[in-house]
Amino acid sequence: MARVAIIGAGSIVFCKTLILDILATKGLEATEFVLMAPTTNRTSQVERHINRVIKANHLPATVHVTTDRREALQGADYVIATFQVGGVKGFEYDYSIPYKHGVDQCIGDTLGPGGVFRTLRSSPVVVDMVKDMEELCPNAILLNYVNPMAMICWTIGKTSSKINFVGLCHGVQTTMDLISGYVGLPKDQIDFVSAGINHMGWFLKLEHKGKDLYPILREKFEQPEYYVNEKVRGEVFRHFGYFMTESTGHLSEYVPWFRKNQKVLDLYCDEPSFGGETGAYYSWCKHVAEKFDGQEILAAESDAIPSRSIEYGSYIIEAKETGRIFKLNGNVINGGMITNLPADCCAEGPLYVDSTGIHKTIVGDLPTQCAVLNLSNINVQRLAVEAGISGDPELIVHACAMDPLTGAVLSLKEIRDMVSEMLEAEKQWLPQFAGKTLRPTPTISIPKDVKRADVPIDPALAIFARFGELGA
Repeated sequence: MARVAIIGAGSIVFCKTLILDILATKGLEATEFVLMAPTTNRTSQVERHINRVIKANHLPATVHVTTDRREALQGADYVIATFQVGGVKGFEYDYSIPYKHGVDQCIGDTLGPGGVFRTLRSSPVVVDMVKDMEELCPNAILLNYVNPMAMICWTIGKTSSKINFVGLCHGVQTTMDLISGYVGLPKDQIDFVSAGINHMGWFLKLEHKGKDLYPILREKFEQPEYYVNEKVRGEVFRHFGYFMTESTGHLSEYVPWFRKNQKVLDLYCDEPSFGGETGAYYSWCKHVAEKFDGQEILAAESDAIPSRSIEYGSYIIEAKETGRIFKLNGNVINGGMITNLPADCCAEGPLYVDSTGIHKTIVGDLPTQCAVLNLSNINVQRLAVEAGISGDPELIVHACAMDPLTGAVLSLKEIRDMVSEMLEAEKQWLPQFAGKTLRPTPTISIPKDVKRADVPIDPALAIFARFGELGA
């Protein structure tokens, strides 16, 4: 019987999905589930539903809940992390404060001010969880679903060299559904290689029986009826040459070109909801939270076990427990997997799992333009990860300043003011910054009649000044 600890199991629907995936897997029917969250308000709903499923299907599985993370982790074989520190209220600050200052986010959970502060809120929990795992279940595999995926996984890797982990996202699977429709082939007949970073992975190879499918995909994206479905992803594809794993609403935030003013928002991000709409993800999360607050969400759910979802979790556990090899795209510390990205960053690439664990495959170099675009995001991730672990508030300013979208619309002083306001608003979830403030950098007022200080002139400027004198 494998013991699976789910940390952050208050995510009712997602937690239920992961558990049912495991119960639907041959060889995993006897799994022991431990559901942990700070309260039992939601986990008790999941427990009641899963117990109905277990009883109706005569399974030897067990499930119980706890509010003690250490109790959940004790002796675990697998740890699934799904928590969100700050909930909808924290997310509101992530969206509304940057928007007030001029940063327009659609999703706000991966990069930008929203992604940075979501990382900062989660960092203390991640660090403590990994330390507990080293003590209580050092051989467990950690399956991380917490966003921002790259920054959380980087935090895990930077905190511990002992814990075996992988970050899981469904961007590759869902994009393959899209590509399948564009090229007119079932996705299980398409051979592909995808690599890069989470939410910015590049499909380096798309083939059917050895035939390159990229000419078909490129042709489709020159046709208005296809291009209109994914304007931002399509535009990056047309200019950078490779299709990417992330949709218009997400991708528009990771680059400086599509959300910096109303003109480009109207042109590229005019689709509703996650197609680019301002504040789409926050609005959806707020709606769901209000609609289902206090309700018994799973009471009317069927006790039948459905087919497994697209989530990778159950397949990884199956591979480790049974030896049935599973291939996936996952997030790990790069360590040379992608040779022109930093070795210590979190990269997303092809992995496989067997009874001995999780294994990387070597991709080599990404096309230069793809690697450089990844690096524009990795630079932000590095600074945010270091800020979250060290508690140095200046690093938050640096991270937001290097963010492509934020840097496209705000000055350094405006970025500092935005970060200061977010720090104050979210301080209840940021213990690592307690008692710390940003270094004051007030705007310097320059009188019209100011006389320049008598200091050495930049040599380059002196040369140009001398040429001006000669011309006169």
